[in-house]
Amino acid sequence: MSLTRSGEGTGPTTGERGRNGPDTTGSTTAALVAAVLGFFVITLDVSGVNVALPAVGDDLGGSLSGLQWVADSYTLMFAALMLSAGALSDAVGARRAYGWGLAVFTLASLACGVAPTLGALTAARVVQGSAAAVMVPTSLALIRQAYPDAQARARGIALWTVGGAVAIAAGPLLGGLLTTEWSWRAVFFLNVPAGLAGFLILLRAAPSPRHPAVFDPPGQLTAVVTLAALTFAVIEGGHDGLTGTVLAAAGIAVLAGAGFVAVEARRRTPMLPLELFRRRGVSVPVVAGFACNAAFYGGVFVLSLFFQEQRGQSAFSAGLMFVPMAVITAHFNYFSPRAVARYGPRAVIVAGLLVGTAGCCGLAAVGAGTPWWLIALPMVPLGIGGSLAMPALTSLMLDNVAAERAGTAAALLNTSRQTGGALSIAVFGALLAGDFMPGMRESLLLAAALLAGNALGAALLLPRR
Repeated sequence: MSLTRSGEGTGPTTGERGRNGPDTTGSTTAALVAAVLGFFVITLDVSGVNVALPAVGDDLGGSLSGLQWVADSYTLMFAALMLSAGALSDAVGARRAYGWGLAVFTLASLACGVAPTLGALTAARVVQGSAAAVMVPTSLALIRQAYPDAQARARGIALWTVGGAVAIAAGPLLGGLLTTEWSWRAVFFLNVPAGLAGFLILLRAAPSPRHPAVFDPPGQLTAVVTLAALTFAVIEGGHDGLTGTVLAAAGIAVLAGAGFVAVEARRRTPMLPLELFRRRGVSVPVVAGFACNAAFYGGVFVLSLFFQEQRGQSAFSAGLMFVPMAVITAHFNYFSPRAVARYGPRAVIVAGLLVGTAGCCGLAAVGAGTPWWLIALPMVPLGIGGSLAMPALTSLMLDNVAAERAGTAAALLNTSRQTGGALSIAVFGALLAGDFMPGMRESLLLAAALLAGNALGAALLLPRR
């Protein structure tokens, strides 16, 4: 099945048809549905796998660091390759690039489900994360092209973020149910029919225009080496201490990071134009997006282990603990653009980050014997915080770049977010490796401090409207 139609990249975009007359083909809706479904599946995979990790360890063996790599191999490649994926979206067209990513993600999910060893599962997760890196920026670029009007685009982005927020909150419930009633492998098999459905819907979307884009192999290589070495140093250092190998990895991360900045500053057509960071409407979403994902991904990772290993709950029972957060999160994601229209992005972003801070602080106070409802209660503001802030941050980011840079901008924002998720799992896992409960409290207080610091930064740097 091919995603190429006659005239790919040469005909009018969906948005252009929307200006000249009604879109009778339903391609705008198809683009939005395909984008939301893909983002939902990608995010569901992350949160569903977290709650299945103890079962994976029981079945395939492996230490806590090995299970961290199952989670982080996905988010690491997700983050490291997303900037190149943005260039791919601009170069070949968002629709075609999204279709490629969706096909590879579906096949990699099947490989995860049949993996015979922990190493094979980790390798398949690397491929999954690489495909997800292509899908996320191209899904946002599809929405950006389908909705040229800013208000309509904000509603489309809100639905997109609803899909991701519901998935990350409901994933533990579904993952727990599948793990308890069948096997952890079912968490991955679920992606196969969803991927096929998304591909069929995508065929009805309008072809995407192509824009000039130059790939940046030196920048991509240094980005991958930086994130991989840093993640390795944090995960292995947390378990083995400051060994020679860990220190070498940390040194490689520093050198590769400096190399990345040097390469991007000197290239005529860099993968990541550094001048983007001069705009507060870009730099604030990038840093705050890192904080939101660090708190949310890290929190779900820690709580999933806490429920099962410290409270003795089943995977399904642990998943049920996330239900209140899932329900509330979906509502506030859709409410966010309305609040932005009324109060401006600054107020909504700051409010979301502060609410998330309160949730992390509340969770830091719980113990293994705390009643379930007193644990579920502070999980709700953690979900509300991200669901308020992320739609506003995403809209702010896209509103501050030209349409032809939509893929690159989306890639930059989501690279930052996924890096936050990968590093939080690495850091929080290292803190848990000693004494679990003190490590859990330190992790959640660290997340709270990160969110609070970004709330202050957004309040000072963004205009009032």
